[in-house]
Amino acid sequence: MKLPELVLPAGNLEKLKIAILFGADAVYLGGKDFSLRAYAGNLSLDEMSEGIDFAHERMKKTYIGVNIFAHNQDLRKIPDFLEKLKELQVDGLIISDPGILRLAKKYAPGIPVTISTQANTSNYEAAAFYRDLGAQRIVLARELTLDEMEEIKRKVEIELEVFIHGAMCVSYSGRCLLSHYMTGRSANSGACAHPCRYRYALMEEKRPGEYYSIEEDERGSYILNSCDLCLLEYIPRLMDMEIEAFKVEGRMKSPLYVASTASIYRKAIDCYYIKKESYNTLELDNWLKELESTATRPFTNGFIDGESALLQDINKAGLQARADFCGIVRAYRRETGMLEIEQRANFGPGDNLEFYLPGGEIIKLDVDTIYDQELNLLDRARHPQQRVLLPGPEIVPQYSILRRIGAQDED
Repeated sequence: MKLPELVLPAGNLEKLKIAILFGADAVYLGGKDFSLRAYAGNLSLDEMSEGIDFAHERMKKTYIGVNIFAHNQDLRKIPDFLEKLKELQVDGLIISDPGILRLAKKYAPGIPVTISTQANTSNYEAAAFYRDLGAQRIVLARELTLDEMEEIKRKVEIELEVFIHGAMCVSYSGRCLLSHYMTGRSANSGACAHPCRYRYALMEEKRPGEYYSIEEDERGSYILNSCDLCLLEYIPRLMDMEIEAFKVEGRMKSPLYVASTASIYRKAIDCYYIKKESYNTLELDNWLKELESTATRPFTNGFIDGESALLQDINKAGLQARADFCGIVRAYRRETGMLEIEQRANFGPGDNLEFYLPGGEIIKLDVDTIYDQELNLLDRARHPQQRVLLPGPEIVPQYSILRRIGAQDED
């Protein structure tokens, strides 16, 4: 049994570093153009260079998404971008458009190509087609069952990557026209406005202006609102099939989400690889609780066992025991015995706080005092990205996450 590659999202340079430190084998990211997450922050070429060096120093990989469906005007800029990626020594390109694939062979020869899930690869003939075009790996469509994955694996000699966690799309593997139709922002060019999360009502053609709730719920209906994918319990079966890579969705999610998913799936993969018998119900329950703490919607196993009755979160169900992302550890100041925290959410005394460390260790934190950088006493850390000082242990390393468990106290 091979150890699969755990691939995490890197919506910006900070998330790239967190993903790697918390357990990812590789990260996928986008530049300022040609990527399917135009609002993720993304990385400039200089930031890519820094991120690639950070990854390579730790023997990790970086994959760059060039996975829009290109129009003619895009083709004029893509060759130069591909040449720059080759100079940066990226580890792979993620591509969905056949035209971009052809350009990649010309302007970035030698860089391995992964076929994006946007290409909707759902059968072994399609997989063989992309293999014959020179692709090294395919990200399979999310709509496949385990049996279908296994048949593709058996019949086609090509690496397979499978989404194991994150947001699902109401459209087939993300090929959605709703966003462009309703807002002018094309999902297939990276600018999705997520209209599947909007609230909808039913209107009968002979009663214009009269709206009826599809579900009996005072908040309206969310019939298009898909649940989030979570295949934690399927990790053993996917590893037994020798799937080469497990992918987590979420370039627009928080650093806390990146840290949590990287840490939990790292533990799950390593646990099953090293000692299969310890992959038991107790551990699964604990890991699942951790994943639920950063989830935005209820979990589903998607199509892995066939058509699921629990794909849509029609009631927009609330989630319990959510964790709030409060800050990131930037440094330990030995002269004061304090940790320097970059604030991301209002926190202070009375909050149930803890540090989430690379490797998954959790350290509880009782906050009695908070200081600014001039050691002036503060009642709370209130300002976005404010640098504050907290008394804390030196063992909490840089890029550890400060989070709050449970609801914030009113003040």
